[in-house]
Amino acid sequence: MSTIAEIQTEITKLSQPERRELADWLAEIEADAWDAQIEEDIKAGRLDHMIAQAEADIAAGRTKPLDEGLDNY
Repeated sequence: MSTIAEIQTEITKLSQPERRELADWLAEIEADAWDAQIEEDIKAGRLDHMIAQAEADIAAGRTKPLDEGLDNY
């Protein structure tokens, strides 16, 4: 098995398109891991307080439509 240092050295030898492909692949792996963690947190109830707060904010009218918020960017 290669060490991280060896892998990093080999990555520097890749062409720009190959590095982009690798970066995209790594980003996909990280996104999948993030999704799995969020799912696990929801199932375990670790986000219940945040969901309850969001629902309370919606019920109290303390929110605005997403497109309205995005218009500021």
